[in-house]
Amino acid sequence: MAPTINTVTDWFAQDALEQQLSAQSYSVKQWRDGRFKQVTDQLAEEVPIALVYNGVSHAVMLASPQDLEDFALGFSLTEGILQKKSDLYAVEIQTHHNGIELHLEIATEQFVNLKARRRSLVGRTGCGLCGAESLSQVFRLPETDATADTPHTTIAMHSVFKAHQAMQSLQQLQRVTGATHACAWAQTNGDIGLLREDVGRHNALDKLIGALAKQEQQGGFILTTSRASYEMVQKVAMAGFDLLAAISAPTGLAVRIAEASRITLLGFVRNQQLVAYSHADRMI
Repeated sequence: MAPTINTVTDWFAQDALEQQLSAQSYSVKQWRDGRFKQVTDQLAEEVPIALVYNGVSHAVMLASPQDLEDFALGFSLTEGILQKKSDLYAVEIQTHHNGIELHLEIATEQFVNLKARRRSLVGRTGCGLCGAESLSQVFRLPETDATADTPHTTIAMHSVFKAHQAMQSLQQLQRVTGATHACAWAQTNGDIGLLREDVGRHNALDKLIGALAKQEQQGGFILTTSRASYEMVQKVAMAGFDLLAAISAPTGLAVRIAEASRITLLGFVRNQQLVAYSHADRMI
């Protein structure tokens, strides 16, 4: 049944359980065979989600209203607000008439650091540099020793193709709406261990990274159904992974960051083909 909602804010005034649904049924008119036909369609929802740290609002993002605790942790880690999972003490989800607030209680030291570099970040779906006040805030990469002989993940081609093929059947929200991205973590043998979805590719990756941090998963590699922007590579680096496989192309900046961060960056992963843009020697 199509929802009877007259305004944008009415949707948030519904039952709290309904608000956590990431898809809603809508009555639409479909043009086919030369005429309109009344049908029911499933649409992905995107909701304003505010991240509030120790009582201070820091960011507002538009995201799918599911896996919100994973999102809170993953966003905080990839933005450099938290250094480790234990810096986050609690997450409280508060629903309001016009959106959702995630209240995060974090360690005092991290909150002091956040206040020192606090910025106003008003995000939208797929936002990249929203709210950055200076060039120094654009790139957040873990410190690495360029001369160190650090071991890196070696992945077989067939493992990447196996994981890519398995992703589609696991994307439940995409299957019913056709409007979401997914990011997945696969073990080195290509078995997918975790997958998260969202209307925004960055949000999907943050949710995945948050879930991985909670489970203390390491090793393996990350896949995304989107293009590989610089920020996707940056988030993978911040999370401590060193291989990102994307279904579409990367940007030039993403490739340069992958090279500098020692990340194997793969693009156009489909139909048993791929392009290695950095560190191809780690593929076997």
